[in-house]
Amino acid sequence: MIKIVTGVRRCGKSYLLFNLFHNHLPEKGVAEDHIIEIALDDRSNKELRDPDNMLKYVKERIVDGDIYYIILDEVQLLNEFEDVLNSFLHIRNADVYVTGSNSRFLSSDVITEFRGRGDEIHVYPLSFREFISSYKGSSDEAWDDYFTYGGLPLILSYEDKGEKAEYLKSLFRNVYLSDIIERHNIRNNEEFDELIDILASSVGSLTNPLKLSNTFKSIKNKVISDKTIKKYIDYLIDAFLVSKAARYDIKGKRYINSPSKFYFEDVGLRNARLNFRQMEENHIMENIIYNELRIRGFHVDVGLVEQFGKNSESKTVKKQLEVDFIATKGSEKFYIQSAFAMNTPEKKEQEERSLNSIGDSFKKIIVVKDNINVRRNETGIITIGIRNFLLNENSLYL
Repeated sequence: MIKIVTGVRRCGKSYLLFNLFHNHLPEKGVAEDHIIEIALDDRSNKELRDPDNMLKYVKERIVDGDIYYIILDEVQLLNEFEDVLNSFLHIRNADVYVTGSNSRFLSSDVITEFRGRGDEIHVYPLSFREFISSYKGSSDEAWDDYFTYGGLPLILSYEDKGEKAEYLKSLFRNVYLSDIIERHNIRNNEEFDELIDILASSVGSLTNPLKLSNTFKSIKNKVISDKTIKKYIDYLIDAFLVSKAARYDIKGKRYINSPSKFYFEDVGLRNARLNFRQMEENHIMENIIYNELRIRGFHVDVGLVEQFGKNSESKTVKKQLEVDFIATKGSEKFYIQSAFAMNTPEKKEQEERSLNSIGDSFKKIIVVKDNINVRRNETGIITIGIRNFLLNENSLYL
């Protein structure tokens, strides 16, 4: 299998392969001349972006029957890279690893092209557990920094808060956006910018392209079609800047196409995009929980539970209750609520209502901001503090 390492730019894909993995191989007895590394975003390797030159270069270095490790960085810069990688599959003693920063190249096209011979490994920004393991400071300071500046690894090398903020803003503007605009030849830069601001401002809110189109028309006094907005959102998803969580009807056991929720791959990038102005703790905490579940290998949806009751006129009415996250992995399933605070009986009842309405036996968890250990109520719902949830990799199984 070709190992396809994907992830947002600056999350550590190249370091994973060119440093950590490279150092690991000699420890396992692999000779240095059996490690073939090529960084395709390096100008000095421009000639190797030609498929025939690449094949010739690699084959000339394979001179015996031992295993050779071929590591290609930013493989989307290689012309006809699917054909080249398929050619590598015919080299019996080649073990191939590639990285890329665009999901349309490296998730859909490559996996389809290989028909089961390619395996995607997605690298995320640091989890809070990873972040705090290398943080110089108290647990409270680590949480404040992670909450504000996110988990891109280089953030840990900056001590000054102004430098952290400027790094993220510059990265968003000069790397991510310029890359998307150039790759997709976007002409309406201003509208694209405004769409990103709207998505950043409404993290955790249900929306869809038509609703966003109406927002542009009513608030911005601009006409931009829902098709164009969908296309722009797809660009952001392809660049791993945002991720889409679809709605799922739990009792009806079906997906609801619209609306959906969008979360940022890194909360620091989201905060930097808004110049650290809209720092609503409940929305940021929800985004962090969503990312944590995905880091742990779960597929994450937004849950919907329909509940029937009586109104003031004793007529039967249908209510739609939301479950923040349905996390599934194989036969495992967890229902999770992100509740910033449950400081009143009314708020507690509100957060538990949707979970109690589900009616199956899968574990139900409420994550709160308060630093508390695991609590279990009479109906089996577990409540846990956000830091304990994030720092204990087995917190879902407690």
